[in-house]
Amino acid sequence: MILAAGRGERMRPLTDVLPKPLLEVHGKALIVWHIEKLVQSGFSEIIINLAHLGHKIPEALGNGSKWGITITYSDESEFGALESAGGILNALTLLGEEPFLVVNGDVFCDYEFNSNFELKDKLAHLILVPNPEHNLKGDFALEDSCVYNEGRQKYTFSGIAYYNPKIFMGLRKGKSALAPLLREKIAQNLLNGELYTGVWHDIGTPQRLDEINNI
Repeated sequence: MILAAGRGERMRPLTDVLPKPLLEVHGKALIVWHIEKLVQSGFSEIIINLAHLGHKIPEALGNGSKWGITITYSDESEFGALESAGGILNALTLLGEEPFLVVNGDVFCDYEFNSNFELKDKLAHLILVPNPEHNLKGDFALEDSCVYNEGRQKYTFSGIAYYNPKIFMGLRKGKSALAPLLREKIAQNLLNGELYTGVWHDIGTPQRLDEINNI
């Protein structure tokens, strides 16, 4: 699943006319970079959630046939975007009962997605990255692949994770942030993760978009 429903307030005025995942890095939409990498990694079905200017994403991507895959859309327009956990929960019937990958539509990275990832006895596996300048305090600690809410060294959640759908069971439908859910399950020792040190950028502002286009 690619999360693509956000309003992108910090990216205005660019997002007044385009949803953030359609903004381009080196002439290609952020979301297309993801799709191409997912296809190369063996994924054949992608769910994309929509809200702000959401109609423009299906217009640009179609049903996925140009990449030889199936793209299905989870439309949240009537709710005004459900935030990350709410958006995933809303699409859960489309995602099925097996573990799935979720990636934020507004990150640019060269992380190698794994279509055969095994969660084993954990409810989620988080990809963490070194802290960027805009999040120097980090989000979660990591030690021997175990994720903790607190620790000597904290890293930033990349917006990329593998989930067992059971982690979302019990959530009430509607707007729901992801961080509180993750922290709750981390406290129960139900999550693990890894540190990724390759290319990763959170394209959250026009300045950051300019920076990545100048690299």
